[in-house]
Amino acid sequence: MSSHWYDDPIAASDNAVRVAARERQAQLTKPPGSLGRLEELGVMLAAMQGTQRPRLDQIWITVFAGDHGVVAEGVSAFPQAVTAEMVRNFARGGAAISVLAREWNARLEVVNVGTARAMPELPGVLDARVGPGTANFVGGPAMTSEQLRAALAAGHDAAERAVIGGAQLFVGGEMGIGNTTSAAAVACSLLGLPAEKLAGPGTGLDDAGIARKARVIERALARHRSDRPLEALQRLGGFEIAALAGAYLRCGQLGVPALVDGFIATAAALAAVRLRPELAAWLFYAHCSAEPGHRCLLDALQASPLLALDLRLGEASGAAVAMPILRAAAALHAGMATFAEAGVSRA
Repeated sequence: MSSHWYDDPIAASDNAVRVAARERQAQLTKPPGSLGRLEELGVMLAAMQGTQRPRLDQIWITVFAGDHGVVAEGVSAFPQAVTAEMVRNFARGGAAISVLAREWNARLEVVNVGTARAMPELPGVLDARVGPGTANFVGGPAMTSEQLRAALAAGHDAAERAVIGGAQLFVGGEMGIGNTTSAAAVACSLLGLPAEKLAGPGTGLDDAGIARKARVIERALARHRSDRPLEALQRLGGFEIAALAGAYLRCGQLGVPALVDGFIATAAALAAVRLRPELAAWLFYAHCSAEPGHRCLLDALQASPLLALDLRLGEASGAAVAMPILRAAAALHAGMATFAEAGVSRA
């Protein structure tokens, strides 16, 4: 793997299949447009997979976990120890994403890219620690350029494992106390926005806590603001946010669609799309979360989320809830009869 693998081209979906898929949708036994957005989702999946019989049987979920030095500024309602404790909970199968992965028969892996303390070997958890959490970005860059490359590579490798494992859809998640602060800082940097526009309650801050969080982000932006995605990730990001960006980029290169989760995952997608705009064609967006800044990020990406259920848990849980919608779109496109096949009269 070269040090700049992310400069490799993004795959192109099959335009001839897309055209044929639109024609097929027009012939299926239903009034035109009656399946709403499911019709266009079916067309997109057909073009991505290069077939009029798209399938989403094999789902791969990777949750990246990492700690954040900015927690020292009092930006989270939960202590930093919760990151490692939740990694153990994932390993035991007790987290929301663990339940949903079992329910949908999806493959779930957890990648530790940077808990503050090293962890013992755990089932289903890969050790890819880049460092003992990021540095506090109020005082200096969150990570070194070497650490950024290592975190991006952790995402690259997860996408490769997914493809080798036969995945038809990649779902990325994150766990890291303080990471809504980091995600908001990265997004503010890339979008040229003030911190108050994107700082939200995260794990449950009150109004005073949100105001403190915004002040912390503004101090960091005054020092580190950059509209260049790799610089923004290095100066203000988290190891798990960079890993998600790397995973999305590699999915696009390998021609596998990715389903983006909530606020933090969308900040990672924003960085990845700013780096490689053609990646946008391979990303679906699961939901608009209850985190106030998420809508702003979705608008910047011209993204139409599948759900709005006031979710704000992270760890790919919203994407896992939305995934059956994509599965339904694929099944309907592949399995419905045409008017001619069914002997049904047309309008």
